[in-house]
Amino acid sequence: MLRTRIIPTLLLRNESLVKTVKFGKFTYVGDPANTVRIFNELEVDELLFLDILASRKKHGPNLKVLREVADECFMPLGYGGGIKTFEDAKAVFDIGFEKVAVNFSSFENTTLINDLSKHFGSQAVIASIDVRTTLFGRKKVYTLGGKKNTRKDPIIWAKEAEEMGVGEILLTSIENEGTWNGFDYDLVKSVTDAVSIPVVAHGGAGNTEHIHKVVTNSNASAVALGSMVVFQKKGMGVLVNFPNIKINE
Repeated sequence: MLRTRIIPTLLLRNESLVKTVKFGKFTYVGDPANTVRIFNELEVDELLFLDILASRKKHGPNLKVLREVADECFMPLGYGGGIKTFEDAKAVFDIGFEKVAVNFSSFENTTLINDLSKHFGSQAVIASIDVRTTLFGRKKVYTLGGKKNTRKDPIIWAKEAEEMGVGEILLTSIENEGTWNGFDYDLVKSVTDAVSIPVVAHGGAGNTEHIHKVVTNSNASAVALGSMVVFQKKGMGVLVNFPNIKINE
């Protein structure tokens, strides 16, 4: 019986960690390397870092910060943000990261996912899919930190990403992100029903019941946590932690 992966997901803004609400309203969390040291002590399974400005500002991965993180980290690492080319991804892998997440670049460089999965293996490539509901009530994939509507349906894009060779999908609900109100369970279920690769649910977790529901009812393979691992509780101060959650599949 497999244990569901619980993945702390940390947001990089310049050289600091922040937490956002609905992809806005930044709250300072701390220094990346120091935060990694705490997660080492907490013995988490893996960590995911997302640079929330890289694609919007059109710069590549901050290799200086990522190298500091990799030097401190004892667990598998993933990174997303500003990976526009094969060389960008290779530089991140060479530092010691095991996975890269691609988002905006997938729409500008349609061969990137295929090239990365062929060279590094599909298990090393994550499709990061950010979803927002439009004024007309339709769910669409957004890029550039939720600023650009690609007009892509998330289910169709998830299928295409799987065909291109990604090993898993990081599925984020922009409306739910940072709210503590629970996941977009219908969105997660619609994507897990459409693909055969693992889907990591992200955006909205506020308690263990939310996590249990998205795994058991929406069939998420893993859960990415933001607010729950960097704050004491909703509305309270920063406290890096890792909840004791055991969900068997």
